[in-house]
Amino acid sequence: MKFRLFPTLVLGLSTLVLNGADTVKIALTGPFTGGSAPMGASMRDGAKLAIAEINAAGGIQVGGKKMKIEVVERDDEAKNERGALIAQELASMGDLSGVIGTVNTGICLSGDKHLQEKGITKIICPAAGSASMTQWSKAGVKENSIFRFAAHDGIQAQMVVEEAINRKLLKVALMYDSTNYGVSGRDDMKDQIVKQGNKLQVVAEEKFNIGDKDMTAQMLKAKAGGAQAVLIWGIGPELAAVANAMAKIGLKVPLIGGWPLSMSNFIDNAGKNGNGTLMPQTFIEEPITPKAKSFIEGFHKTYKVDRIPSPVSAAQGYDAVYIFAAAVKQAGTTDTKQIKLALEDLKDPVKGVIATWVKPYTKWDPADVTTHEAFRREQTVMGMVQDGRVVFGNDADRQRLTKAAMSETKGQKAAPKAKKK
Repeated sequence: MKFRLFPTLVLGLSTLVLNGADTVKIALTGPFTGGSAPMGASMRDGAKLAIAEINAAGGIQVGGKKMKIEVVERDDEAKNERGALIAQELASMGDLSGVIGTVNTGICLSGDKHLQEKGITKIICPAAGSASMTQWSKAGVKENSIFRFAAHDGIQAQMVVEEAINRKLLKVALMYDSTNYGVSGRDDMKDQIVKQGNKLQVVAEEKFNIGDKDMTAQMLKAKAGGAQAVLIWGIGPELAAVANAMAKIGLKVPLIGGWPLSMSNFIDNAGKNGNGTLMPQTFIEEPITPKAKSFIEGFHKTYKVDRIPSPVSAAQGYDAVYIFAAAVKQAGTTDTKQIKLALEDLKDPVKGVIATWVKPYTKWDPADVTTHEAFRREQTVMGMVQDGRVVFGNDADRQRLTKAAMSETKGQKAAPKAKKK
């Protein structure tokens, strides 16, 4: 099943690029081309859907007037040097309200310092490894303008290790790519193995590089060690090469890893060899709630696809915009530093496609990076690849989320209406 990525706005979203002082200027950044493009482009396109909805309704209420959102779009191509230059450029913009984006951990490590120095509010979305946030706690910064809107690696690694233990797959091989993201993910998995009682025995630990196409050697070591599962952390089409190598040598064990296993470039390149692959997800492309149905249909129609390249990225981009807009409204100004303060103490719930967000962030605490992390364990489920799509890996999660959405809808209907004066 194929999809197309649109490098520019489609006609229905052409009103997003505005000019003038009476706008809220937001930068959308990420890898819109290259191996990480399914994540970056899906985030961008999900964010643009939200922006189009907000602008169509007149914009964000800022003080006494409504202001539409103006988009600054930059493709970092997943290149650290380019990401750093883009961050420098954005940091020099005096009228920038904030930044939403990034995928690659290296981009955050090379570029976010420029935004932090100027106090420009950024929501990392849809991804980036643990180091993207722990760099600030290690530096002991007292005020942090960087937030993250993704299931952080601690949650994902916990779920990956739990899944192997629950399935009694006690001999595992660890695979990871050589990027900052892959290495930090490997460390998170090893940390979780210890935290969960050392129930897993690591029989092989192998890495691969971006661009590698044959993982046979690594998988032979996993097979020789008696691996009952392969736990993997990485980004890009190389993940599919692992699944294909497993099939090639007859290593018929579960492949379990970080959420990028849900990307289209894994699913399409692995084909039937990807079936049964498991990964944590914050959004499954199934219309289990009215909000999910509307979002999925809107994305398909706008971008002329029948499958979102990276549903997690698209949904997170969509919700991140609404959270940012709520902070702008509460701050009553487009000043990025005041928006940061509002994000740390959002007064009103924000209804998104993933969840209704109630105080997703709190005041920055260098000793606890989760103060600037929106996601918690209950907002993350296990997904599974099945015939070209990601479905719920556990039907109990589908039922739980459906029930929660129904309860919320009933609660809204039951709320007493204000009396007319």
